[in-house]
Amino acid sequence: MRIDFLWYEDCPSHPQARVLLREALQAVGVKAQIVEQKVETQAQAEALRFPGSPTIRINGEDIDPVGAAVARSALTCRTYGWADGRLQPLPEKRRIIAALRRASESGHGS
Repeated sequence: MRIDFLWYEDCPSHPQARVLLREALQAVGVKAQIVEQKVETQAQAEALRFPGSPTIRINGEDIDPVGAAVARSALTCRTYGWADGRLQPLPEKRRIIAALRRASESGHGS
């Protein structure tokens, strides 16, 4: 399993997102290669289809595909819709866990 963790330095939520990702990996009990990429330019954001920081992709799939699809590529902070309707700068840990489980069940996990 490969996890891409994309982030933009001016967004303060990426360190906590990194912690949530590691906690989710532990909860699911899978091993994964985490590839971190700092997004530094608008051109890079566009090339990576970067919807904002933090972005987590598991085997190429965004953990929030709907949110990623409607966002434009930009050097910006990202928001995630939570189950209770709030918009937050971090994904819910359960969303990361669900994405990890889907990847594991599809045969792309370890």
